[in-house]
Amino acid sequence: MNRLDYAALVDLPAGVARPNRSGPPTTGIVHFGPGAFHRAHQAAYIDTLLASEPGWGIAAVSLRSAGTVAALAEQQGLYTLAVRDAESSFRVIGAHSRFLGPDDAAETQALLADPAVRLVTTTVTEKGYCLASDGALDRAHPDIVHDLAQPAVPRSVIGWIVGGLAARHARDVAPFVVMPCDNLAANGAKLKAALVDFAHATAPAIGDWIAQHVLVPGTMVDSITPASDDALYSDVASALGVEDRAAVQREAFTQWVIEDLGDPVTAALGRAGATLTNNVAGYEQAKLRILNGTHSTLAYAGLLRGHASVAEAMDDSVLAEFVDAMIRTDIIPTLTPVAGLDLEAYRAAVLTRFRNPVIVHRLDQIAIDGSQKIPYRLGDTLRWHRARGDMPGHVVTAIGCWIAFLMQRARAGETIVDAAGPALTEAAQSGDAAAVLGRLIAARTGFSADLAEDSVAAQAIAAAAQHAFDGDWSQLHGR
Repeated sequence: MNRLDYAALVDLPAGVARPNRSGPPTTGIVHFGPGAFHRAHQAAYIDTLLASEPGWGIAAVSLRSAGTVAALAEQQGLYTLAVRDAESSFRVIGAHSRFLGPDDAAETQALLADPAVRLVTTTVTEKGYCLASDGALDRAHPDIVHDLAQPAVPRSVIGWIVGGLAARHARDVAPFVVMPCDNLAANGAKLKAALVDFAHATAPAIGDWIAQHVLVPGTMVDSITPASDDALYSDVASALGVEDRAAVQREAFTQWVIEDLGDPVTAALGRAGATLTNNVAGYEQAKLRILNGTHSTLAYAGLLRGHASVAEAMDDSVLAEFVDAMIRTDIIPTLTPVAGLDLEAYRAAVLTRFRNPVIVHRLDQIAIDGSQKIPYRLGDTLRWHRARGDMPGHVVTAIGCWIAFLMQRARAGETIVDAAGPALTEAAQSGDAAAVLGRLIAARTGFSADLAEDSVAAQAIAAAAQHAFDGDWSQLHGR
């Protein structure tokens, strides 16, 4: 079977959307981290933009492994995006123009200095920004230590971006816009601060120039993107009649929210379908509390009730009704209204997405690192209500399910996959739920200090945890 490339586009089935070009586009964007999410999300927006505005092609840069960029290069940057929903569809994306791996440092440096490059984007995961726990640049991070000593051969994305900006400053070339596309709260502000800090450590004048002239808009991105697998590759081959080993898949829903700084780059992305706003934080908060908070609730309660995936948990009518009520009564009242965001419509969309049977999102994957997620996904909602003297019963039950999950795993001898896994296991191995919660609060593991001063909330959470651990699910009814 032939491999997907530009020559193969003419013979694809009529229903398959494809680029209207005969070859790769001209480069205007450099992207670090061309994994599945970038290719299923950002690149699809850029491909839409390229249909009417050439010059926005993406140079894909992988700093750690050449596998993905090699697969893209073999297919001239083309790959299939499979949208998995009630009615699946296939689209060939042709947004990528260059394919650079760890051995292509000189070419990457040249691109970052090229005036034609107007935007640098990143999907490198939260860890890839080398930030400390307070959100500032971690100067003790091994990659940052290396890059400060040897800035000409950087290892970190921070070092690469600062190096590119320094080259443009030296040549009196306007800076590119820098845009992080990882779900890191206040990602634009944190990345800009890290860039300025790094630059100040090597060349203070460059740091001042970055602080004054470089735009780093905050963003929020969302679309469930399962890993590519042999089943996907087989489906694509059957549907398109060509082999595609770079194919990706996602749900139909996709969202890219960008801080509107009034510049031409973000304006162009708005024309591609991104949402431009002066309140990214409002969108972040809604996603964190509604989508992520409900995800975590489904994970812990669903696993305790014997379910394996989000869609399976949503088929449990008791659990589905519980999380819907949690969003309506406990979560939405805590959210500040945001222009352009209909919270009721967003609630309905989230629950519809969770019911998608084609997307298999495993609960045990969502359950990972609960100690880092619970404080923000559910804890912030709890604190909002307690500050007003309310007891959000659904959220209390959801947090209790996390504790019951820890107790069940620890006593079954199963590994708790969490950055604080050993401490969680030790805390949950013995005693009733109240004792376990007391240990977690004392260790500040998964809970902030204020819960130690709120005995009423702590007692309610412990009671909910004990009910869940004992298999008493009456608490899911009648709230």
